[in-house]
Amino acid sequence: MSDKLNAYKRASGPLPDRNRLWPLYGAGFENLGRNGQMIEVPMPVPGPDELLVRHDACGICFSDIKVIRAGQNHPRIYRNMAEDPVVLGHEVSLTVVGVGEALQDEYHVGDRFIVQADIYVNGVGYAYGYEIQGGFSQYNVIDQRVLNGDGGNYLIPVKPTTGYAEAALNEPWACVEASYNVVYRTQWQEGGRVWLVGDGRGVRLGRAADWRPAQVAVDVRDPEFAAQARQWAEANGVAIIEADAAEAFDDIVVLGPDPELIERAFARLARGGVFNVVASEPIPRPVSLDIGRLHYDHLAVVGTPTPDLSAAYTPIRTQLKPGGRLWVLGAGGPMGHMHLQRALEIAERPATIVATNLHLARLRAVEEKFRGPAHKAGVTLICHSQESFGSEEALADQLRADTQGQGFDDIVVMAPSVAAIEMAMPHLADSGVMNVFAGLPRGTMARFDMNDIVRRGVRFTGTSGSSIEDLRHMLDLTERRVLSPNGAVAAIAGLEGVADGLRAVAEGRFPGKVVIYPNLNKPLPLTPLPALKESLPTVYARLAEGETWTVKAEEELFRQLL
Repeated sequence: MSDKLNAYKRASGPLPDRNRLWPLYGAGFENLGRNGQMIEVPMPVPGPDELLVRHDACGICFSDIKVIRAGQNHPRIYRNMAEDPVVLGHEVSLTVVGVGEALQDEYHVGDRFIVQADIYVNGVGYAYGYEIQGGFSQYNVIDQRVLNGDGGNYLIPVKPTTGYAEAALNEPWACVEASYNVVYRTQWQEGGRVWLVGDGRGVRLGRAADWRPAQVAVDVRDPEFAAQARQWAEANGVAIIEADAAEAFDDIVVLGPDPELIERAFARLARGGVFNVVASEPIPRPVSLDIGRLHYDHLAVVGTPTPDLSAAYTPIRTQLKPGGRLWVLGAGGPMGHMHLQRALEIAERPATIVATNLHLARLRAVEEKFRGPAHKAGVTLICHSQESFGSEEALADQLRADTQGQGFDDIVVMAPSVAAIEMAMPHLADSGVMNVFAGLPRGTMARFDMNDIVRRGVRFTGTSGSSIEDLRHMLDLTERRVLSPNGAVAAIAGLEGVADGLRAVAEGRFPGKVVIYPNLNKPLPLTPLPALKESLPTVYARLAEGETWTVKAEEELFRQLL
């Protein structure tokens, strides 16, 4: 059996004549496969500048469920799926098994890669597992869209010692890691557009006098500050424009505690913009802002109670506070598990972690999985099920008790719910940071107490997806054994288990990730890791503490089922 495993790793064996895969012909599970089963098609043949690759492992993502539900109405699908079906699966690791004639100096049979799924060519998206055939297939052809797209080469090399599942799961893990490495501007956009709007009495430019946008709109009532701003602009070659002449601004500075103005002005903020509220007096009511844009448009909301408007432009902390207090809201799902695992595995970890989830059963799974690692890391882990409390007020009282009334230095929100986000906001400590990880659609409004931002230094972060650089960084952390993506695996299956695995993800059946192994030669139905004790005991014996997936367990799986 070890000979079969070694041959598989080298990709030295003969290739089959047929390729098995799961086509999706439209919206709904009834359109997955043919008569509910995967199909066989002729083995693809690579062209001169193409690669033939074998899919070794593929994680199931909730994004796959979104495609099943939306069909060709999904924004990443551009074709008639009934005639040209989609093969899902973007969390994939692969091995080269065939090299086109023009690429033989660059690639070799046995080379291993992961894929940055967000592939663009001339600005058009050809995402892997969407427009390009994905990992719910045995084999695929990689063409120049992947090898030479707008971002260069979307393949990232993987070391031979890295496991197949742990390589594949770098894709979702990169999204987690990216949310802690996002960087926000600490000055006005160079060559950008600024809007100064509001009262302006007593305000001064401060460090902003040295910044050089291209244009500024001075819409300020106080004549002294308005004159100061115009004089600065004229002296530094910054064009003065009317606010109505611009659709959006890279930086908006609202001068004064006017909630209606804050709401109107925020709608004019450009993608990647910074919104700054300068108010020496309290803002009289919460304001309604588009929280979906915080997540998807890389916006920063800052503020200062001082007259120096530049004082708000300080670095926003995005890493967890070392020795601090962390709340993971919605911790019971796969991404929540990843955030918890990361918090326990990083060197500068929090001292206390509170994990909450709506349902008790999922919180019990969290507690069972992370109690031991938290103890080893010297971290106090507290788990609360929201359904165990009679009211939101009772939960709030408990959270205040958990932090001795000091609040949380970091809150990471997994729940795509405005109510959950608004409920959590008051629990941020001074200078606390909320990572709005669960994306809500643009246009989703939430109420913000701007006094927390202006007077207490609270900040909000949000990211969507990951870049090639994020994926490379995450793979480096994996291969240096800083973080372990295998810790997220909850269930495994062969290619025949794709439909069951997708339904399990849609139903939230597992607290972790489902991983598909498309090229096992013997059947493996969808199997939770604890069930391996009965079905594949030698594989189960190689799990780590807490029934955690390992490279050794994966190798034993291949020995048994190749």
